[in-house]
Amino acid sequence: MIEAINVSIRRSGRLLIHGISLAVTPGSVTAVIGPNGAGKSTLMKVLSGEMPPDEGSVSYNGRNLKQLSPIELAAERAVLPQSTVLSFPFTALEVARMGAVAYGDPDPANSARRALARVGLDGFEARAYNALSGGEQQRVQFARVLAQVPAAVENGKARALFLDEPTSSLDIGHQIAVLEIARDFARDGGAVLAILHDLNLAAEFADDLVVLSHGRVVARGRPSETLRDDVVSEVYGIRGTVGRIPNDRIPFVLPQSRISQIE
Repeated sequence: MIEAINVSIRRSGRLLIHGISLAVTPGSVTAVIGPNGAGKSTLMKVLSGEMPPDEGSVSYNGRNLKQLSPIELAAERAVLPQSTVLSFPFTALEVARMGAVAYGDPDPANSARRALARVGLDGFEARAYNALSGGEQQRVQFARVLAQVPAAVENGKARALFLDEPTSSLDIGHQIAVLEIARDFARDGGAVLAILHDLNLAAEFADDLVVLSHGRVVARGRPSETLRDDVVSEVYGIRGTVGRIPNDRIPFVLPQSRISQIE
């Protein structure tokens, strides 16, 4: 569905991402991991159409992103950014409703209510967005995304979710709940690209794991194949002991501080 070919971004003479080729396929969750400054958010902006590549190309369902109007692009995918600041006194319902309006829903308020209920915010419709906790705001934004792309497949075409650190500010229960919704979207035939910092969540929910470092893909594949001691050590500069549960299917990472390495 989404294909990037030899994509590069330069800013102030520095390569933020360099020569990345990547396909995000319907029916799968692709998780991008890597240290701060690795180029993860930049890559997502390029793939979602927010930032045109300086080199290379990105296509959706065989069409170059340059050929898609903003309205067409909004119908193809929804984006949850890393952070969102709203200056106006919107309610939770009004924020979620923005996604339904972008989708062209004939009854955006009702769709926004359903989306809020999906993320566990039923009854929050009239609450002021800026008065909510950070985790609640994150879930309202996720509801907006779900209202924009309510179905994984529409008119025979897969839709996509772009999630930049969707579990930030969330407790472990809501982290799992958000990623379960994303996984269900993929199982229904949609495509999901998620940036995650928690390696254990990435290992559990990703079908395909992309490891970025210094703007380059240094490893890619199934989590069981990609999350290895040498990869964790090389990319994050720490000692990481990777185990397997259950039945060698899901890897888990036990990071250790540099002090513990010396001792």
